[in-house]
Amino acid sequence: MLYAAFYYLSCRQLAFDDKLRQIATMNEHAISPIVRHSLHDELVGRIRDMIIEGQLEPGSRIHEGQLGQALGVSRTPLREALKFLASEGLIDLVPGRGALVRQLTPQDVRNMLEVLIALETLAGRLACQNATEAQIADVRKMHDRMMHDRMMGFYASRKRLEYYKLNQAIHTAIVNLSGNDYLASTHEAIQSRLKRIRFIGNEAPENWSGAVQEHVEMINALEKRDEDALTDVLTRHLEETWTRIRPIL
Repeated sequence: MLYAAFYYLSCRQLAFDDKLRQIATMNEHAISPIVRHSLHDELVGRIRDMIIEGQLEPGSRIHEGQLGQALGVSRTPLREALKFLASEGLIDLVPGRGALVRQLTPQDVRNMLEVLIALETLAGRLACQNATEAQIADVRKMHDRMMHDRMMGFYASRKRLEYYKLNQAIHTAIVNLSGNDYLASTHEAIQSRLKRIRFIGNEAPENWSGAVQEHVEMINALEKRDEDALTDVLTRHLEETWTRIRPIL
C-alpha cells in the first residue's frame, strides 16, 4: 500500500517537473503574442493615408456612402473613424454638409510651424540632457531604417509615404525624449494637422534631399548631445519646411 502511494506521488512529481521544463522552454524561445488590429485603427490609418497622399483633396467633401463602399465597411465604423480624424485636425465635421477634408490657409501653416519650432527646439535641449544612450540608439536605428540600412531604407528605395511616416515618428521620438508629457501632447496635436502639408513639401527631389541632409545633422547632434547644434538644425529644418511648401499653398 505504501509502495503504491509512493509510486503515485513520484509520478505526480515527474509530471510537474516536466511541465516546468515545458514552460521554461517556451520562455526561452520567447513566444511573441499575436498582434490584432481593430477595424477602427485600420480605417483611421487608411483614410489618413488617403488625405496625406491627396486622394481625398483639401476642401473636398467626403461622401460616406461612396467611401464606405470603396473600403468595404458600413457607415457606423466609418463615422467613428471620421470623428477620430476630426480630433486630429485632418477633417472638419460641418452640420448639414458632413465631413470635409480640412484646408489650411498659408497663415495657418506658418503659425503652426512657428509653434513647432519653439516646441521641438525645447524638446531637443531636454532630450540631450535627459535621454539614455539606449533611447538615442533607438532613434538612430529609426533614422538608418528610414535612409539606407541593409534592408534598403525608404529614402534609398524612394518609398515616399513610408519614408514620411518614419520621418514624423523620428520627430515624435525626439520630442518624447524630452520627458515632458505636456510638451509631447501639444506637439502631437499640431503635427497631426500638418501631415498632408509636410508630405507634399518633399515632392520635388531637391526638397527631399535637402530635408534628408537636415535629418542627418539632427541625429548626429543628438548622438553628441550637442544642444546648440540640435536646436540650430531643428530650427533650420522647420524654417525650410515653410520655404518648401509656401509656393504650393
